[in-house]
Amino acid sequence: MAKASEVKSGNILRFNGELVQVEEFLHRTPGNLRAFYQARMRNIKSNKLVEYRFRTDEEVTICRVETNDYQYLYEDGDFLVVMDNTSFEQFNIPKALFGDSVKFLKEGMNVIVAFESEEPIMAQTPAHVELEITYTEPAVKGDTSTNALKYATVETGVEIKVPLFVNHGDKVKVDTRTGDYIERVK
Repeated sequence: MAKASEVKSGNILRFNGELVQVEEFLHRTPGNLRAFYQARMRNIKSNKLVEYRFRTDEEVTICRVETNDYQYLYEDGDFLVVMDNTSFEQFNIPKALFGDSVKFLKEGMNVIVAFESEEPIMAQTPAHVELEITYTEPAVKGDTSTNALKYATVETGVEIKVPLFVNHGDKVKVDTRTGDYIERVK
């Protein structure tokens, strides 16, 4: 147990039986009243925002979270199997922790996973991935109008919008958070 004065932004707390990440933690001293800490925290599982006022001497539980790089190996039902790059130990991580960006993962990519006492609580894919185009309509000569897009399927099976000059077999860089085309890779 720690005092509320020891909490910093970014810490993971066990608050009302749930894990929350502190987004903002401010010390307030209003006029002739007692000082307190105003905290804005986000629930890790439900992603809901929680606001709370802590007394300066209030006891809080700061969780020890270990974040590390892991290599994505393969999909196993509702789980993704990842391997620790140093100890080669394998873990099953729920797909839901990765969100929508899981559809851009391909075997062998590095991901970041955070554990709190042997339980995975957060997972993150790389911000950008390079994928090969497996299907797209061929470009028509002279069809070079600016900002015109067409659909293309990448090697993970996801359909994205790309510029007209991108062809079958090209490698493209894709933003995993939005699914947008960034650039063609040489």
